[in-house]
Amino acid sequence: MARLLARTCCSKTLSQVPRCPLGLVAARAWSHGPLTAYMPEAITFSRLKDHQDLYKVSVDQGDAFWGALGRSRLTWITPFHSVQDCDLHQGRVSWFLGGQLNVAVNCLDRHVHAAPDKVALIWEKDEPGEEVRVTYRELLELTCRLGNTLKRQGVKRGDRVTIYMPPCPLAVASMLACARIGAVHAVVFAGFSAESLADRIRDAQSEIVITVNQGLRGGKVIELKKTVDQAVKQCPRVKRVLVSMRTTSKVPMTALDVPLEEEMMKEDACCEPAVMDSEDMLFLLYTSGSTGKPKGLVHSQAGYLLFAALTHKYVFDYQDRDIFGCVADIGWITGHSYVVYGPLCNGGTTVLFESTPVHPNPGRYWETVERLRINQFYGAPTAIRLLLRYGDEWVKKYDRSSLKVLGSVGEPINKEAWEWYFRVVGETRCPVVDTWWQTETGGICISPRPSNPGAEILPGMAMRPFFGISPTLLDDKGNVLLENNISGALCISQAWPGMARTIYNDHKRFLETYLTPYPGFFFTGDGAYRTRKGYYQLTGRLDDIINISGHRLGTAEVEDIVNHHVAVAESAVIGYPHEIKGEGAYVFVVLKKDSGYTQETLAAELQELISKKIAKYAAPDYVQVTHRLPKTRSGKIMRRVLRKIVEDKASELGDLTTLDDHEAVQQIIEGHKHLVEGQKSY
Repeated sequence: MARLLARTCCSKTLSQVPRCPLGLVAARAWSHGPLTAYMPEAITFSRLKDHQDLYKVSVDQGDAFWGALGRSRLTWITPFHSVQDCDLHQGRVSWFLGGQLNVAVNCLDRHVHAAPDKVALIWEKDEPGEEVRVTYRELLELTCRLGNTLKRQGVKRGDRVTIYMPPCPLAVASMLACARIGAVHAVVFAGFSAESLADRIRDAQSEIVITVNQGLRGGKVIELKKTVDQAVKQCPRVKRVLVSMRTTSKVPMTALDVPLEEEMMKEDACCEPAVMDSEDMLFLLYTSGSTGKPKGLVHSQAGYLLFAALTHKYVFDYQDRDIFGCVADIGWITGHSYVVYGPLCNGGTTVLFESTPVHPNPGRYWETVERLRINQFYGAPTAIRLLLRYGDEWVKKYDRSSLKVLGSVGEPINKEAWEWYFRVVGETRCPVVDTWWQTETGGICISPRPSNPGAEILPGMAMRPFFGISPTLLDDKGNVLLENNISGALCISQAWPGMARTIYNDHKRFLETYLTPYPGFFFTGDGAYRTRKGYYQLTGRLDDIINISGHRLGTAEVEDIVNHHVAVAESAVIGYPHEIKGEGAYVFVVLKKDSGYTQETLAAELQELISKKIAKYAAPDYVQVTHRLPKTRSGKIMRRVLRKIVEDKASELGDLTTLDDHEAVQQIIEGHKHLVEGQKSY
């Protein structure tokens, strides 16, 4: 990569770009004094005393609030003439109408003007102590060379480019290069199988794939190019595969393959940014749904970028010169919003973490914090629970005095893990922000911060809505629940800039999934409890989605694969509580007559099959063979009964009057006990 970082600057482009907005630089943490020191745009609104007043303005006067922030926080080529045109009843969401900009310019060029040698990325490679620092100037040049390479390969404005790479500078440059030339990137998590990758390439209609020869993770070599080779055999539209060299190992190259670094060296370090409308597509990102087909959620340019930057700034109290350490993979929305777009739009320094929490030992996170002097650390409850099991010594071995804020993302964090995180990792001086949001929301929607100075933070609770987010609880009949101390379906009652706009090539599914269940509201699919004080606590999914280590997995997607096994007549997949992963997958199977399979043999084959077809994280922890599944007399599987059984709450099965075979339930209860006890003894 070093050969690519020529010291020339894209002066033609830079001369057209104004300097970074003063408001972005001036904002400071609000502990006392005027709100304008905390959010300069607050000067637009009169008689604001505190955060609660500012939040109220953001909800009640959304046009004025988002208009002021949009004008000052983003660099526009053409200013917008209208702040929004949104109607959740009709599924219409448009922000900053008439505005034109380029996301890569907002993330790179304007910061190169102000501080070209400021570090943009710190690549924390899998090998400890071998971090690579990339400045804003260098990242701009990488992006421009890569953008020109894509154009030479025939990529045009609006084309989709699939990126299948581990966290590394060229992966970030690939995302930004697409944004620069007006292409749409679709990053696929580099742990997905060839079949899952192929599904996403075909759905996105990508003709270009960018990957690496091999990945490194936890000291192991991951054959990513080999996975891409298998995938593109099923994707006749793919014309080129651009291959970067992460390791020195040579891999077989086909007629489709292009050595990326060699091609980039031929290109100019200046790439003219495309002029993009605010509502043009920026990226696709696939997430599991309650059907077997993943959803390609569409995020647009300006609204997403503004929301990612604001949430990064205010939830984490990010200050200039801070080192922001989000350890999420770039293949997930957390990596998009809080490794790439939010921090870079804010001119920050962001860490790209390539390794695992336990490589080469359980002190890896905290050794990295000490060495890089990380100020904000943002990780998943799964990793926190895993590290908690190793005790305090691996944490206390390293200096964590640089830490100012700790964050949690991907799933609700349990109280024990939260308290350990706060007490041991943060030494009781770092607030823990337990953030709730989704791929669909684009950025953090509910979090303990921002808030009034010194406002309480309760363990394991997301608590407070972010600016412009208006959460609402509804009952199963669609009635709005106005009181506190109540649970319901979590919806959001008005549009916000960061929300997804549609599902790629399937707007009908978008409407049916998010806007039809509760007309006039955005339905999140989650349940929530509102406390007596009005705080929000997430209570879990209301649909058939399992959250495994923060990765959403549709049960229908797994069942579809299980049912294709030669021995399987039918199946039911549910989530169950897992002390490390949060949730695990539990598969119930009815075998075909005379299949000859034992439970153990079937379990091994299904685990291998699901790992191959989806990803390793999707492999079930338990496979239980049963003679019958509990069904209603109309033939519907009673999944709530199965959930209660695997949660060891067989005494709480509830109303079974519609059950067609009570003996089936008793057999499943006994089979579950036998299976769990057998695995424990094993």
